[in-house]
Amino acid sequence: MPTTIRMKQVNKVYMTGKIPFHALKDVDFQVEQGDFVAIMGPSGSGKSTLMNLIGLLDEPTSGSYEMNGIDLKDLTDDDRAYLRNQEIGFIFQSFHLLPQLTLLENVELPLIYAAVPGRERKERAQTALEEVGLARWQDHRPLEVSGGQMQRTSIARALVTQPALILADEPTGNIDSQASTEVMKLITSFNEAGTTVVLITHERDIAEYARRLVFIRDGRLSEEQMLKNTVKSAGTFSAASSTSSTAEVNHV
Repeated sequence: MPTTIRMKQVNKVYMTGKIPFHALKDVDFQVEQGDFVAIMGPSGSGKSTLMNLIGLLDEPTSGSYEMNGIDLKDLTDDDRAYLRNQEIGFIFQSFHLLPQLTLLENVELPLIYAAVPGRERKERAQTALEEVGLARWQDHRPLEVSGGQMQRTSIARALVTQPALILADEPTGNIDSQASTEVMKLITSFNEAGTTVVLITHERDIAEYARRLVFIRDGRLSEEQMLKNTVKSAGTFSAASSTSSTAEVNHV
């Protein structure tokens, strides 16, 4: 199976004044196409730094990183930005939705950056919202819906460019347990359709949606476990999720 991510002996060093801080130390990390990997570790362990490197938001101090067989050290900043926008979908703990825009307009944003024409852009954004069960809320603004619905909107935005890789950084950190279950089943369903997923979480029950669990501590990958991944995906959101969405809004 093709390799999506291949890191070898990756180090990341930040300078705090004149003192070097080694955020990542000799990291070897590989993710195959279609895999679902969870990364767990305590605060300050290096997991967010690792996610930033995977997502091309930062560069390693040393070591090599290949994505889909491309050595990233050979890319210009523009090349990296293009690859990031076309190949990677980001899901963040804090949603990162623009409050002045509707849910539909928020989902359209990556397509605007990709210069997709207006009509196609709207159709693709509407389809993405339908896939996460939010078609009826497309004209609402983020503050008019629940936290779970905001996170599902961010998932739609991550998927609208049809990326090969989804990076989810604590995607359930700001939502309740019921919404967390819906979000994780949704992410699982897209993984089952072939999208590679790398997830950061501090919650074991969330990590168990993945197939592989990697532990990081003090900047080093310390252990790896294979998971049974017995949690079933939600499939498509339909009447049942629409009822759930209505209930969520009633609590806002």
